[in-house]
Amino acid sequence: MARQEQVLQLEPPHELKFRGPFTDVVTATLKLSNPTDRNVCFKVKTTAPRRYCVRPNSGIIDAGTSINVSVMLQPFDYDPNEKSKHKFMVQSMLAPYDMTDMDQVWKDAKPEELMDSKLRCAFELPLENDKAHESESNTHVSSTPIKSELSSLPKSASSSLDDGEVKKIMEECKRLQMEVQRLRDENKQIREDDGLRKRKVTSMASSPHSSSSQAMMREEGLSTRVLALCVLFFVIGVIVGKLAL
Repeated sequence: MARQEQVLQLEPPHELKFRGPFTDVVTATLKLSNPTDRNVCFKVKTTAPRRYCVRPNSGIIDAGTSINVSVMLQPFDYDPNEKSKHKFMVQSMLAPYDMTDMDQVWKDAKPEELMDSKLRCAFELPLENDKAHESESNTHVSSTPIKSELSSLPKSASSSLDDGEVKKIMEECKRLQMEVQRLRDENKQIREDDGLRKRKVTSMASSPHSSSSQAMMREEGLSTRVLALCVLFFVIGVIVGKLAL
């Protein structure tokens, strides 16, 4: 018996494009929409599971809703002469009304109940003028923690992540948090250095006034000593004059 036609709407429908450079993780987004009045179970499979990280890789799409699947290509040495043979398959089935265990539903599914769609993978490098634009825009990318991204996923989808993917996500989250803390420390150090420079400038600006004040104090002290000596000589002169008489 022939399989049912795919009820999910895929965007893009036939090809996932990954745009380099491929020295870092490159992410493509696959949007799955469910236009039916039934909940739909889905799985995302690939012919190269070690080269990609997919989240969520399975879950349930409620009736009339959609979900974004992030497909992350791991860094590799790109050869423009090598054509990509990697493929993805989105497998789906209508969720039973009394479903309690999604894993068991997949195990019990009959071949005629399954629907699937296949996508090719395409790699491309940006043009030279695009590289400058991307490098400029990357400096303004927000460092939103991955935890918030996970919390925004549907509950059914986020709960379907396996332990290996959760570990990768947490490691990435930890790395981003360390990077954010490093940037905060650098920003704090810059502010402290700027404050120190301002204090030095203020001190230098006020130094002529303070030096003149010190000079005035020294002159006042010298005048006081001279006056005291004059009084002392006067007293001595009076005493000697009396003795002479």
